[in-house]
Amino acid sequence: MKADKVVDAKGLACPMPIVRTKKAMDEITSGEVLEVQTTDSGAKSDLTAWAKAGGHELRADTEDNGVYTFWIKKK
Repeated sequence: MKADKVVDAKGLACPMPIVRTKKAMDEITSGEVLEVQTTDSGAKSDLTAWAKAGGHELRADTEDNGVYTFWIKKK
């Protein structure tokens, strides 16, 4: 999936992936897609809840060799 901006939060523990995601989301415009890469296994529930609370759309997520990747479309 094509992303307009990528956040590399690999190796960071909660809450840093969310902090980095929020900062990056503030830097993109409505309709753009943010890709978030993290190794934090709790990120799926955290990012899903964060996106829903903010009105953003979690477009897709994958896991590959311990790296979780999320694509979030800004509202």
